[in-house]
Amino acid sequence: MTLADRPPSYLSRATLAQELDVSESTVDEMVRRGVLPKPLRLSSGCVRWCWQDVQAALVTLKGGTETPASDPFLAGALNVTQTSESRRGTA
Repeated sequence: MTLADRPPSYLSRATLAQELDVSESTVDEMVRRGVLPKPLRLSSGCVRWCWQDVQAALVTLKGGTETPASDPFLAGALNVTQTSESRRGTA
């Protein structure tokens, strides 16, 4: 996947709305309801959403726990957690 094939790592409200095919007011409503994560405030007039956080939030809407295949860090963190929990009971 090239940079041109994916959304930016950090998206503005307008870009996030376009990526999700919703209005900007719908993005605000989804954040208020906890469907989407809160944005990062980079300065007084600049907020951005981390695309990987948005993807993870959308996966939970589907009832899944899988991480996006494009994020090996999150996949590894999930595996470490599962391994640690399984070892606790074998002591």
